[in-house]
Amino acid sequence: MSKPAKLDPKSVTPRTATVYPPEFAGAVKGREKRALGDFFGLTQYGVNLTTLAPGAWSSHRHWHENEDEFIFVVEGEITLIDEAGEHLLKPGMCAGFKAGVANGHHLANNTKSPVSYLEIGTRAAVERAYYPDVDMFFEKDGAKTIVTRRNGSPF
Repeated sequence: MSKPAKLDPKSVTPRTATVYPPEFAGAVKGREKRALGDFFGLTQYGVNLTTLAPGAWSSHRHWHENEDEFIFVVEGEITLIDEAGEHLLKPGMCAGFKAGVANGHHLANNTKSPVSYLEIGTRAAVERAYYPDVDMFFEKDGAKTIVTRRNGSPF
C-alpha cells in the first residue's frame, strides 16, 4: 500500500538525537528534525523540516565532500555563518552549499523565538564531512557511520 500524497509535517515525530560526541552535542540541543522525505520513502535526496529553539545551532560549521545542501527559511530569522561571515536569513530566503566546496557553514538561532527551515540534501552512499572549528570528522559508507577526531582517533 502506498503512502498518502500529502502530509501535515507536525504529524511526523521529530528527531532530536545527534551523532556528535557529548563534548560537541550541546550546540545542537534544541534542534528538532522532522524527516519528511523518509515519510514518503524518498531515496535520492532527504528533506527535513528543522526547528531550532532560541540559542540552538543546526550543527557545527561543516562542509560535505559528496552531498549538496539547500535550506529554505519557513518561519523566524536565522543567522547563516560561513567562510564569508554572518548572514541574516528571513522567511522566504534560501541558501545552498555545493558538494566538495570547503565552505564551512551552519545556522544559529540568535533570536528569542523558534525558527523553522527546510533542509534538502543529497543522500550519498559514501560521504565525508569536515568541521573547521572543532576536532571532529564524519564518515559514512553505506549504513556505517563513524565520527572521530580529525586524526581518526575515537572520542
